[in-house]
Amino acid sequence: MSATSTKLSLTTKVMIGMGAGFVLGVILNMLQIGWINTNIVGGFFGMVGRMFVNALQMLVVPLVFFSLICGVAGIGDIRILGRVGGRSFALYLLTTATAIAVAILIALVVAPGTGFTIEGVDTSGVTGKEAPTVWETFAAIVPRNPVASFAAGEMLQIIFYTIILGVAALMLGERSTTFVDACEYMNELMMKVVEIVMAFAPYGVFCLIAKTFTEQGIGLFLPVMTYVLVLVGALLLHLFVTLMFYLKVFSGLDPFMFMRKIRPAQIFAFSTASSNATIPVTLRAVTERMGVKNSVASFTVPFGATINMDGTAIMQGVATVFLANVYGIDLGIGGYLTVIGMAVLASIGTAGVPGVGMVMLTMVLGQVGLPIEGIALILGVDRLMDMIRTAVNITGDAVVTAIVAKTEGQIDMDVYRDPTAGVVIDDLHIDPEAEAELAAHAQRPAE
Repeated sequence: MSATSTKLSLTTKVMIGMGAGFVLGVILNMLQIGWINTNIVGGFFGMVGRMFVNALQMLVVPLVFFSLICGVAGIGDIRILGRVGGRSFALYLLTTATAIAVAILIALVVAPGTGFTIEGVDTSGVTGKEAPTVWETFAAIVPRNPVASFAAGEMLQIIFYTIILGVAALMLGERSTTFVDACEYMNELMMKVVEIVMAFAPYGVFCLIAKTFTEQGIGLFLPVMTYVLVLVGALLLHLFVTLMFYLKVFSGLDPFMFMRKIRPAQIFAFSTASSNATIPVTLRAVTERMGVKNSVASFTVPFGATINMDGTAIMQGVATVFLANVYGIDLGIGGYLTVIGMAVLASIGTAGVPGVGMVMLTMVLGQVGLPIEGIALILGVDRLMDMIRTAVNITGDAVVTAIVAKTEGQIDMDVYRDPTAGVVIDDLHIDPEAEAELAAHAQRPAE
């Protein structure tokens, strides 16, 4: 056996770290040893996990900026750019609306929360947020101060400004060659920084998962088990059925190969619970693993991480039905249609960071007249649910990216069909001829 074949892929290492973190976290939660929970879990694990997430978020703004500039320059035609943007926006709204509609239907059939008692639940400190109008939502896309938007990480504003800058560079023609070349170099440089950060991913994921399960445990699920089961079921249905149906119908791409290649990004999304922090990994998966051209991926991935909230929309639909049943309030068809519209609207411009789903839920509940204090019933399990729905969110981003790329002829099908393309073997090296993947592929029957 050669040295290369004995090496584990980065994805395998991350999955091992995630599994080990889960086991250790559950054990420590049951033992409840004070000094370990305080110093090791809250201290060391918290520090390493936060450092890893910060490192990922550190990459997002410069990577999106330089990658998007290169993407706009690579498209070269403003009309094509508008077509790509329009298709992406329409598909993201379609998947989000479908997600919450299906979630509400499932929840109405199962009826979670019926007969639930709310005695003894602490509802203090739960505050709502007023829902913005559709005009306010779209007006906020244009930044008043681009520098402040970059500093604050306001992704929609950053995308808007960068596209305007890229279009202006196209209009200047050959005079922008030096600027575009510099951006291409910086984009390559940032991708190399991504590789360096990814080398520490197994350890960061281990600490994040261990800390989460030590603090949360599994006992929190019991009182709201019906809510959890319905939510997880709806998320998995959307992930494996709805999104794959759209992928097959609109692009003709193989869903099984897609799921195999998006797995690394799903793992990172699950561990960080942040769509924005997962942008570098998602970009890498769709470009190097699937063969999507950077001219499309550099636009659709960060755009999707900002406005595409399929998993969050599903949570809002299930949570709304759950709380309506708990309080014995009949929302009616009009109320649920309002929930669908509000969820789609709220997803536009909402930051892809952990916990933002709860803020969005307060707007939805306030709009349909449900007590905002009811959020306290599901707040305890939200962190773990957030991890699952973030994985669904970034899968939706990748699905739309693949669809748009296929319809625009901006995907290398040889790369997409190759199961070994872009496989990470060494911590800092991408080896497309990875022996471990080739050995597994060789055992499969020829297509």
